Parts: sequence; C-alpha cells; structure tokens
Amino acid sequence: MTSGVNITVLGGGAWGTALATMAAGNGMNVRLYARDAATVDAINIDHRNDRYLPGINLHPALRASTDAASVLANSDFILCVVPAQALSAAIAEFKDSIPSSVPFVICAKGIERTSGLLMSEVVARVLPGRTIAALSGPSFASDVAKGLPTAVTVAGSDQAIADRIASTLSGPTFRCYSTDDLIGVEIGGALKNVLAIAAGAAVGCGYGASAQAALVTRGFVELRRIGQALGARPETIMGLSGLGDLMLTCSTPQSRNYSYGLALGRGEDLSARPLAEGVATAAIAAELAMKHGIEAPIIAAVARILHCHITIDEAMEALLSRPLKTED
Repeated sequence: MTSGVNITVLGGGAWGTALATMAAGNGMNVRLYARDAATVDAINIDHRNDRYLPGINLHPALRASTDAASVLANSDFILCVVPAQALSAAIAEFKDSIPSSVPFVICAKGIERTSGLLMSEVVARVLPGRTIAALSGPSFASDVAKGLPTAVTVAGSDQAIADRIASTLSGPTFRCYSTDDLIGVEIGGALKNVLAIAAGAAVGCGYGASAQAALVTRGFVELRRIGQALGARPETIMGLSGLGDLMLTCSTPQSRNYSYGLALGRGEDLSARPLAEGVATAAIAAELAMKHGIEAPIIAAVARILHCHITIDEAMEALLSRPLKTED
C-alpha cells in the first residue's frame, strides 16, 4: 500500500468511482473528475454515488470536481475510466491539461469501432509520446468499492512502469500483477465482452448451461487466436486479463455484457439498458478476425445478431452445423 501519491481519476461512473474510493482507502490523495455536478456534490458531501454504486459508502477523503484541469494538476498517475467509444473525444478535450510526463492508465475495455484501434493506440494517436498503461482483469466495480478481494493486471510497454503502477495501486484487498504485454491485456479485455453477450444470449434463449459452457470455451479459442495474431503472449491470454476476465464476465448477470445478452435472448426491450461495451466491439472484432484470416464464428455470429442479420436460433444452428475438426 502506497500513501502520499496523487491519483487523478477521469470518469465518475461505477468503475471510476470504485477505483477512486479504493485508492483513497489505501492512503492515496485521489481527485475524481466527473461531468455531472450532482454526482460531484454527492461524492463530496454525502460520500456516495448512488446513481452508479447504490448503497455503497465511499471513502470520505475522496474529492471530486467538474474542473478537469484542477484534478489533473500535480498528478503522479492518471486513471482514465472513460468508456471506450468516447475515449478519443474525451482525451482530446483534456489534452492541454494532461501532463506529458505522467503515466496514463487506461481502465476502459474495447476496440474503437470507427478505426479498429485498441485503446492504447487511440491514446497514442491523441497524446503522442506519452507513457501508456492499461488496467484490466476480472473485477466488478461494486466488489472493488466494497473492499472485496480482487486481482487485476496492469500492463505497460515498459515493464518498470507497469511494476510501479501495480505496486502503487495494490492494497490489502486489491492486488495488481504487472506485465509488459499491453496488447495481450487489451485484447483480452475487449473480446471477452463480445463473448459474454453470446453466453448471456444462450442462457436467455433457454439453451442451458452446457451450451453456455461450450460457447465460453470455444469463444476463448477465438480470443486466443486473435490475440496471437496481434502479438499477445499465451500466458497473458491464460491469465487474469484474458481467461480470468472471461470467466467472470460470462457467468453472472452482474456483468453488463452478459446481462445484455440475457435480455437479448429473452426478447426484452434493450433500448434502456446500461452501456454494454461488447455491443460496440462485436462488429469491429469480427472484421479484425476476418482481416487476419482467423476463424471466429462465435464473435461473427454475435455481430450479425446485433445487426439483425440473423436470429439467435439461426446463429446456433449455423454453429452446430459447422464441419467437425480436431479441437484446438
């Protein structure tokens, strides 16, 4: 546990607030930026963010502000918890206030649908020359905010930087492992969301636990193939940010992506559901697999279902009728 470190958190949603209160509880000086003034007042006055983390008391030392420049000043680390598809626009807005020498830690999971770039590539495009890292792994915001045991991975192209960030953020209930396999950590975090939609849809349609297990297992093969094509290391894909995150996200309605798939399978109205990043990632992930000549039938099926090209029943029939081959 590290005290006296200045941490800036960009994003006042569930995950940003959870990371902020965890870091404050570990003795760090944490300032959180949120656009919504009511959220800021609730954090500063009531020590709550009931809009995103209902019923959870936040650490009283955590301070929030709607002034991005003030919270970014004198930071030792920046945790960027902006949704993946909004990341580029958000950091472009704050560009002049983000210190050039401060590590920029991406805490969003996804692939930019307009460009096919990973989040680290998006940041490098907008903030060239910065030290970039990513935090990912099997973690629910409510668990972290409550102080329940959680383990994640911090990745950076520089192992020493990744080690320093992981050591700083680790505490009694929040354990960070480190790696220099930035691509592996990011691709695992992005693709597991798509596969969680598939798992949820299967359960929602009534296909049962056996079908769910098959989709998750074969989906992991697709994740591994795409990761390998992009240069990810096998041990990263088998670790917390790959297999670990996939297991968590595909197993419970507490996951937004699994819950979205569940509602999709049940034929429910999806218009008012919370953000499910896998919805935005599915099509670009399928394109990425096709570009690299990779068989990814489950990811492709999710993309086609979400764009109303096929039904879930048609997708399942197509998957089951694929030619048999040796399992890889």
